[in-house]
This record gives sequence, structure tokens and C-alpha cells, in this order.
Amino acid sequence: MNLLFLCTGNSCRSQIAEGWARQLGGDWLQVQSAGIEAHGKNPRAITVMQEAGVDISNQESTKLTEEMLATADYLVTVCGHADEHCPVLPTHIQKEHWPLSDPAKATGTEDEIMAVFRASRDDIKLRVTNLLERLKTQR
Repeated sequence: MNLLFLCTGNSCRSQIAEGWARQLGGDWLQVQSAGIEAHGKNPRAITVMQEAGVDISNQESTKLTEEMLATADYLVTVCGHADEHCPVLPTHIQKEHWPLSDPAKATGTEDEIMAVFRASRDDIKLRVTNLLERLKTQR
């Protein structure tokens, strides 16, 4: 099973989802993430994942390619912009949309911003856990 997470810039939400899926998945799962554009990784996303024991610092911020789509079995869009701008998918790909808010747009003190990133991380972990359980039954 090749799972692909798609976001606008592949900097926060899709990176976090990829990290959780790699951590929680098994040998049966290949995981990628990409963006409609590549904005680079958000340092706060790396930090909150490190707090949870998951290292995403070596993941790449990449732009979606035709090859990624050709090899994907399941695609999850993690923001409205990516869902609206998602290219036409090959017929073999199953698609799901998660309307996640962007933690990178959080404002306030550093503590308040980091609280938003942590809440996003925890929400994404629950969503990834539930998705992997469903995908396991499909294989």
C-alpha cells in the first residue's frame, strides 16, 4: 500500500501525517507526502513531532509529481486548497479529504503558537491511526 498525503506547501500538516504514518505503519505501508508547491519544512512541526518521539527532520518538502500519483494507492488531502487544486487522479487511487486548519497561521505568543501545533499534531495522529486501521482491513 502506497499512501500519499497532499497539502498546499508540504511544510506542516502533510509532513506531520507522513511522520505519524511512518511511525505507526508497518512493512505493508509505503508513505509519501507532497505539496501543490514545496515551501520547505516548518521548524515548529519538526519540534512538536520530536516532542512526541517522531523525527521528521529528514523528510523532504516536495512538489507533487506524476510519478507519485502513478504509484499511490491512497491519497489524503489535508487542506482545502490541496483538495480544490488536486489534479485529476488515476482511477486506481482512493481519495479522502481531511479539512485541517493550518497551524502555521497561528498567532499569539510562542507558547500559544506551539499549543496550536501540538493540537494539530495530536489530531493528525488520531486521524492517521484510524486511517491505518481501515487500510489494514483492505489489504
